[in-house]
Amino acid sequence: MTNPLLDTTALPHFDVITPDHIVPAIDQAIASHAAVVARITRTRPTDFANAWAPLEQADAVLDSLWSTVSHLKGVADTVALRTAHAIGEEKLVQNEMKVRQDRALYEVLLAMSETPDFAALPDADQVAVRQALRDFTLAGVALDSAAGGRFAAISVELSALSTAFGAAVLDATEAWSELVIDEQRLCGVSATDKAMFRSAAQARDLNGWLVTLQQPSVAAILAFAEDRDLRARVYRAVGTRASDQGLEAGRFDNSQRIARILSLRHEAAQLLGFSDPVAHSLATKMASGGGEVLAFLRDLAARARPAAEQDLADLEAFAAQTLGIDKLQPWDIAFASERLRQSRFSVDENEVRAYFPIDRVMSGWRDLLGALFGVRLKARDDVALYHPDAGYFDLIDENGAVFAGLYLDLHVRDGKRGGAWMAPARPRRRDGETVNLPVAYMVCNFAPKSADAPALLSHSDVLTLLHETGHCLHHLFTRVDRPSIGGITGFEWDAVELPSQLMEDFAWDRDVLTRMSGHHETGEPLPADLFDRMLKARHFQSGLFILRQIEFALFDLLLHLDPTGQEPMAVLNAVRDEMAVVRPPEWHRFPHSFSHIFAGGYAAGYYSYLWAEVLAADGFARFAEAGLVDRSTGDLLREEVLSRGATRPAADSFRAFRGRDPDPQAMLARRGLVAVAGRVQGLA
Repeated sequence: MTNPLLDTTALPHFDVITPDHIVPAIDQAIASHAAVVARITRTRPTDFANAWAPLEQADAVLDSLWSTVSHLKGVADTVALRTAHAIGEEKLVQNEMKVRQDRALYEVLLAMSETPDFAALPDADQVAVRQALRDFTLAGVALDSAAGGRFAAISVELSALSTAFGAAVLDATEAWSELVIDEQRLCGVSATDKAMFRSAAQARDLNGWLVTLQQPSVAAILAFAEDRDLRARVYRAVGTRASDQGLEAGRFDNSQRIARILSLRHEAAQLLGFSDPVAHSLATKMASGGGEVLAFLRDLAARARPAAEQDLADLEAFAAQTLGIDKLQPWDIAFASERLRQSRFSVDENEVRAYFPIDRVMSGWRDLLGALFGVRLKARDDVALYHPDAGYFDLIDENGAVFAGLYLDLHVRDGKRGGAWMAPARPRRRDGETVNLPVAYMVCNFAPKSADAPALLSHSDVLTLLHETGHCLHHLFTRVDRPSIGGITGFEWDAVELPSQLMEDFAWDRDVLTRMSGHHETGEPLPADLFDRMLKARHFQSGLFILRQIEFALFDLLLHLDPTGQEPMAVLNAVRDEMAVVRPPEWHRFPHSFSHIFAGGYAAGYYSYLWAEVLAADGFARFAEAGLVDRSTGDLLREEVLSRGATRPAADSFRAFRGRDPDPQAMLARRGLVAVAGRVQGLA
């Protein structure tokens, strides 16, 4: 029987894939890849069709195979899957280093890139090869054998450490729970959230309400539970995950992994001739250097800090005068903030959530995609899925043609890592006259439905849905046939949040939000007066929020700039001395679950969220100028940004869409940090 993982042109065969398939499939795909490389280096072709195309196809097989395995590990983790994943990952990284350090292969591609025929190729073909040559250099192809071997060994170890870091966070998240027997301890928590806790307890054959560290559970307790001790216990548990602190101290501790990751990143950067991991990271990004990013962050902090200080002062005064909390603690922040927001704007998050049952939200979401881009989604029931929560949709254009596919997996559950993300499942790739269509995964962790209540989304959840939609559209709308530079692949990482953050802002348009709403009991759409109150509250505590994001970004940057190997908490405390207006307790261990930089793609790049927000805010202003949900502007975004991939610099794609360079004032206005004239409906 053919190994189902090796069928990478079809959709993944999730109904038959098992962990036992993983290592044999990797071995076979690597052997086939090695044969392609051997043939190219032996025959030394000088034309694109023979020097590049076979290598690209072999790369695409490995990438598609591994995307299936990685996705399963992210959404349906088991011990057997984790073990097979670790073995396969090591083999893949070893193979990648071997290929990227193959000087003979590099020389073939370099010689081909210098021929007259190459200069006549389409831009996408040329860019794909040039980026590959750059990646060879960044993988150490120019190093001597000893240094190259060391760089390869570092890459393998870093990959394993990052995976282990993420696994420790997931294990620590699932290890803690607290069974509530007395319902009075859940006073203030909505009936919907209590139903979620009840379902969690029943799933483990327990009587009562089970509070966990899954994000919807944490958010419900910290924002709404009147029981201050329960808030403190949840805050401490989530803030000490995978660390040397808390009830599970040392059990899943990421401390040594963090130290080793940082040490290896510095060594790898210096082997390649970079001063530090920041310089190494920025070699493939928009920002020119660490100094430019530091200046950007500190300038933004100077603008945000007065607002943040006022936000905190207002909150402390409200907590003391209204809630009887004389000394505001970190576990009180979300609770007091929710009460202050209700008091100031008459916006109750539980009231808002009642208007956003998941089915109504997704119906309005489809309407928005149709209005902006002429896209229709059609559910498929003949596609193999890995869990009943998941679904698959064809994306259909106005001519009735299927041009892409999308897996949706929206609800929290055991064995699924936290957060929300998009990942490519299949790239767009041309094989002769056949075009293999792009497919994406979109994963969230929204509260699940229960026997007592439907799944209700917060407005923040709606923002998350639209954020991940932007990432998906970037992959699915590509017209680039070269997988290495199509969609989000190869796109500058500090611009990759442009489509996602731009799409978020449609959740602040009255008409869009009305179409995405319908009260779960009455079907009534979001009332105009409630929307107006939400809009007035849009920038509530914006200063605190943005300063916290700057804190994370600055910590990431300074940690990777530091050549002395300071203990991460010392670096974080120094950043907080400079930036923070809210200080967590000494025992809080934020770095130990900071998966973005230790188990994701944002190392020395977390600033990308703020950097790209400059582009996104000004890009959305282009929609606002045209009346917001404007089809012609949607088509322009699709044509000039979303379909182009990395065939040209992100700055050029933005200019082609906007008609000029980005205006930083748009980002400040988006956050309510400056006043702007002529605001249109839907923008505060």
